[in-house]
Amino acid sequence: MIKKQLLFILAVTTFGYVNTAHSQSPISGFMQGKGKGNVSLSFSSEKYDEVYFIPEKVKGVPVFNETKITSTSIYATYGISDQVDVVLVLPYVTAKGNATPEVLTNLNLENERKGFQDVSVFVKYSPFYFDFGSSSLRLIGALGLKTPLGNYKVEEGFQSIIAIGNRSTTVSTTGMAMYKMNSGIFASAQLAGNYASNDVPNSYATELKVGYAARLFYGDAFIANQKSTGGVDIFGQGFTGFFPITKVNYTKIGLNLYTPVYKDLGVSVGASTLVAGRNIGNSTGYYGGLVYKF
Repeated sequence: MIKKQLLFILAVTTFGYVNTAHSQSPISGFMQGKGKGNVSLSFSSEKYDEVYFIPEKVKGVPVFNETKITSTSIYATYGISDQVDVVLVLPYVTAKGNATPEVLTNLNLENERKGFQDVSVFVKYSPFYFDFGSSSLRLIGALGLKTPLGNYKVEEGFQSIIAIGNRSTTVSTTGMAMYKMNSGIFASAQLAGNYASNDVPNSYATELKVGYAARLFYGDAFIANQKSTGGVDIFGQGFTGFFPITKVNYTKIGLNLYTPVYKDLGVSVGASTLVAGRNIGNSTGYYGGLVYKF
């Protein structure tokens, strides 16, 4: 039973605004089943010294030269029924810059910001499941809410370049389809709309994923996109120094791997990298995590 072995939900993490985008969608195509679930604790790290501005990619992060972001995250999911799951994501984020002592003194800045970022809660509902014998198709809808948990600030001028979030409450709606063969090969596609507060631009996101899921191994590769429906460009017309109102677009690719190690405990690793973007750091990130199934 492949479904019973999928502990993978793989250390899904949500990184800070910090003009990066390594967060994967917290919505997978697998349902936990009534009374079942998993909890993962993950650590991730990424670093960049190039930024996708308009009209070109620029070497060096403004003011801070380069940015390193680390995150420790809890991801938990639980099956209320065979058709309904709840998902919780909670990250603690540290963002570090590399500004010179002279710049820090002259502009009254600091090279670090850290704290709890935004807590996210999602409800997944799978109303349709089609069994074709040697394969199956599952349709899923999800509704989510993300809201600031920590007291981090975003209205600090240049200091906000390394703010750990955008201090916005966001409602997300997601629709997805998951096709899985009995051999373990699967493919999924999803489309999400994100509706934000605090003048942060709304956006929509897509994710395509293909992979293999078996009792002793899980692996997938994905491509994800986000496009803001409003906002301004950093240092462009209409930009006033309030970074959360900028439009953030990106395309990234990545992979995830998982294997059980002892009874209900497993380990996951993964990586992702940006291949295109707008108002975002050109970063590559890595993570590792422990996953416990119950």
